[in-house]
Amino acid sequence: MVQKKKPVGTSKITKPKKKWSLITDNVKLNADQDVRPHTSFPIVGIGASAGGLEALEIFLANVPADSGMAFVIIQHLDPTHKGIMVELLQRSTTMRVFQAEDHTHVKPNCAFLF
Repeated sequence: MVQKKKPVGTSKITKPKKKWSLITDNVKLNADQDVRPHTSFPIVGIGASAGGLEALEIFLANVPADSGMAFVIIQHLDPTHKGIMVELLQRSTTMRVFQAEDHTHVKPNCAFLF
């Protein structure tokens, strides 16, 4: 019996076995919160060098604001330098962009700069 070889460069695309689901809590929101709290959501980690501003702007401009994901951006910068990175990235997206600090709670549909 001769086995057929799979042609080089082809692959079978399979659907994921488990879909992401967002589970909401019945928690009272503060007046300034525009995002519902979740107990389960994907968190996307993004690393960038000091020259990665343009790439981050392009990425955030193309992410749907209601993706249900949180974006954690770690950029290689001097930690003592007070920058305007949050303001620069906020121009590219309608998602809220935050400077992360100690005890920052990550929320979906937001970007957090570390």
